[in-house]
Amino acid sequence: MRPDRSADRAKAESAAVHPHSHPPPPRARLDLPRVKRSRWLPEYDPEAFGRMSERIARFLGTGRFIVWMTVVIVLWVVWNTSVPGNLRFDRYPFIFLTLVLSLQASYAAPLILLAQNRQDDRDRVNLEQDRKQNERSIADTEYLTREIAGLRMGLGEVATRDWIRSEFQDLVRELEQRRVFPAESEEGDR
Repeated sequence: MRPDRSADRAKAESAAVHPHSHPPPPRARLDLPRVKRSRWLPEYDPEAFGRMSERIARFLGTGRFIVWMTVVIVLWVVWNTSVPGNLRFDRYPFIFLTLVLSLQASYAAPLILLAQNRQDDRDRVNLEQDRKQNERSIADTEYLTREIAGLRMGLGEVATRDWIRSEFQDLVRELEQRRVFPAESEEGDR
């Protein structure tokens, strides 16, 4: 059975089961822009978010980040071990420090993966362009090779100046031997 017949049959059965149901709304026209619907979630620009994640990932991979992170952790530990008890905000097991570091790591890992995925996409596009360029270069090289081979074959059949000179000399000798032309001395006597 064709799919459109089964769809018609399903509509007929639905109408028989639900005789007072409303028909489905007409299909939206494809030549008109969609009407924007309100959304519950905020909208964002994926490219801007990707660029921001790449900047963050780039910063997380620098020595400057490691130095600043080390300074912050050292200050945190020194503050929470050396100041009076009522000014300490994170006591010895440093639970809050652990929470902050794990929160930082939980955001850093996906941002780094997003940056890597974007870089992989760029690399894939560059490799595809390089592959196409290589194919064009190979085709051009093959064409030039065929043209040079054709020129060499054509030059092999072209009469050169030396060959023509040698042919003329052979022809002159042959004619002198047949005595078609009078000798130079006979011409001079006339």
